[in-house]
Amino acid sequence: MTNTQPHTVGQEVELKIESIAHGGISVARHNGRVIFVADAIPGEKVVAQVTESRKKSFARAATTRVIEASPDRVEHVWAEASLNQPIDERVGGAEFGHITLKRQRQLKSEVLQDAMQRFGRIEAVAEIEAAPGDDEALGLGWRSRVRLHVDQETGIVGPYAARSRRVIKVDALPLANEQINMIAPLGEFMPDVETIDVVAPSADDPRSLFTYPGSRARAGENDAVYETVGDLQFMVSAGGFWQVHREAPLVLYNAVHETVKSLADNFDPQAANLDLYGGVGLFARAVLDVGGARTKITSVESASRATDFAAENLSDFIGAMAVTERVDKYLKRLNTLEGATVVLDPPRSGAGLDVTQKLAALKPQNLIYVACDPVALSRDTAALTDLGYSMKSLRGYDLFPHTHHFECIAVFQR
Repeated sequence: MTNTQPHTVGQEVELKIESIAHGGISVARHNGRVIFVADAIPGEKVVAQVTESRKKSFARAATTRVIEASPDRVEHVWAEASLNQPIDERVGGAEFGHITLKRQRQLKSEVLQDAMQRFGRIEAVAEIEAAPGDDEALGLGWRSRVRLHVDQETGIVGPYAARSRRVIKVDALPLANEQINMIAPLGEFMPDVETIDVVAPSADDPRSLFTYPGSRARAGENDAVYETVGDLQFMVSAGGFWQVHREAPLVLYNAVHETVKSLADNFDPQAANLDLYGGVGLFARAVLDVGGARTKITSVESASRATDFAAENLSDFIGAMAVTERVDKYLKRLNTLEGATVVLDPPRSGAGLDVTQKLAALKPQNLIYVACDPVALSRDTAALTDLGYSMKSLRGYDLFPHTHHFECIAVFQR
C-alpha cells in the first residue's frame, strides 16, 4: 500500500522532477503525494525542503540542492534569487531565472498545451515567440514598471520574496531597464512609505509613485505620460495599465493588426466593432489602422481615466468612440453584433462565463482574444466552443522573460 502520510514543514526530500505546472512550479511525487517544487526544472533530481503541507492532498517545497542538473540549468540571472540564498530570503519575480531562455519558452508552450487540453477541451499548440532584442539581451532589462515595497519594521525598500510579503534587500533589478535601475530607491530607508511604483515611460521622464500609510492612491498616479508604439504615441496615466515589457505594446499591436488584415472579407469596417477592456485604445488603433479612418469601433473600459485617454488617442478617427462602462453591463445593452469583429483583452481572471455568453448571444463574426493567463483563456475557449465558436489560430509571446508569464492571442469565428 502506498504511503500517503503528510510531509512535515522543514522536511527535506529527494525528488525526481516530472513536469511543469501553471505558475512556474515544477511537479514531483513522493510517497504517493504530489509535491509542487520551486527552483527546479523537469528532468532534474533535486533535494527540496517542504515549505507547506496540505494534509494528504499535496505539499509545496523549494529546491535546496541539485543532484542531477538539467542541461538547461544556468546561473540564476538574479543573485538574490539563487539556490545560494536561504529559501525565505529568495527574491520573487524571476522564477524561471535559472533556466535557459529557449527551455523557458518550451515550458510555457507545454503549460499552454496542457491548459487547452484540460480546461479548453481542445488540442492546441503554439510556439512561444521571443520579443525583439530579448535573446541578445539575455532576457534582461525589459521591465518599464516595477513595484517595490517598504518593510514596516526596518523601513528598507525592496521587492518581495518569492511567494511571500517579506521585503528583500537587493542591489539591482536585472529584469528592469536602465531608467528604472537609475531611480529605484533600493535599500533606502523610507519608513513613511508603503509602496513605490517606479515607472519609465518610453517617451517621458521616469518617475516614482508613492503610496503612503492610510491611502490607497499613489501620488502622481493620474499624471499623463506618453508612450511610443512604433511611429504612434499614446497618452496613459502614470499609474495606469500599460504593458511592462519595452517591446510588448508594439508586438501586440502588430499581432492584432496582422490578425485583422488576415480576416480579409470577414472583417467589416462598418460593423459595430468593439475593443473590450480597451484601456487607452491600443488595440482599437490597430483595428482602425487596418480599416481606415471611417472604421467604426467602440473601446469599452471601466476605468474612466483610461477612457479619457482612449478618446484622445483615437480622436483622429471619426468612427471611433470610447465608453466608460463595465464590459458585462455594456454588452447587456446591445441587440446585435452580427458581422462585427471584437477584440478583448480581459484581466488575468479572463472574460468569464457571463461575458462569453453575452458576447455569443450577440453573434459577432470574429473574436480576437488577447490573454495573459493560459488557464483563463482555456476556460473561456471551452465556453466559446460550446456557444458556437471555433478557434482558428493561437499564438504565444514571451513578453515576461525569466518568469512563468506569457501572452497569447487566440482568434475565434462563428
